[in-house]
Amino acid sequence: MKISKRDFLKIAGVGLAGLAVKPALRAIAQAERPVAAPKSGIFAGKRMGMVIDARKCTTKDGCRDCITACHAAHNVPDIRDPKNPGLVDVRHEVKWIWTEPYRNAFPTAEQRFMDEEIERKPFLVFCNHCDNPPCVRVCPTKATWKREDGIVMVDWHRCIGCRFCLAACPYGSRSFNWFDPRPFIGRQNPEFPTRMKGVAEKCTFCEERLSRGQAPACVEACKEKAMFFGDLNDAKIEARKMLRARFSIRRKPELGTSPQVYYLV
Repeated sequence: MKISKRDFLKIAGVGLAGLAVKPALRAIAQAERPVAAPKSGIFAGKRMGMVIDARKCTTKDGCRDCITACHAAHNVPDIRDPKNPGLVDVRHEVKWIWTEPYRNAFPTAEQRFMDEEIERKPFLVFCNHCDNPPCVRVCPTKATWKREDGIVMVDWHRCIGCRFCLAACPYGSRSFNWFDPRPFIGRQNPEFPTRMKGVAEKCTFCEERLSRGQAPACVEACKEKAMFFGDLNDAKIEARKMLRARFSIRRKPELGTSPQVYYLV
């Protein structure tokens, strides 16, 4: 039976799509298996994480200080809808930190008699820097890896744009540069590298600031002091004290990814 060139390309395209989806699904299914990491070096014994006080966070009042600070520090492009410049182009949006309604952020944590103040307010979301990150499992070039202190990193020079990590992440925490993002950066931060077309990116817990002894940009910018960051293995830090004193929830913990961003409710 003869097959036309067009039909052959269609069949090949379907096959490649299947190959792309399978590793992502396998990674989520195997998320309970820990990602091995060597126990040596300056990060050994630490577990960096974030705690957010949902009651103190004023995102419902339109506060975007943490988002603005993060995106400015990391040269995140502001891509606008060409038909309506007043709106973000959601098809190509790049974001490291943003807000989601409670039901979107915690789809499996809804309660019938939940506090309306909590249920109706937007929640800050970003990379959860999981203990068992499915994005690390599926990356064919090891451009995504987890440090000994739990921070999930991205090497943009090794990223080949396969987008397996986007498919594997159950939190939607990664963005992809469909075109050169540089023209969409306002005031560029010369101390942080810009990205290029064809690479994925996400929050890195401001690892470049941590190396200088500084807090993440979002934590530093929060006027309400609603964000706490540090080594969660250290019982003396404020983040650990808050977790002991208050009830907290995490995003989709039932998936076995063990997210390390906690929300005090």
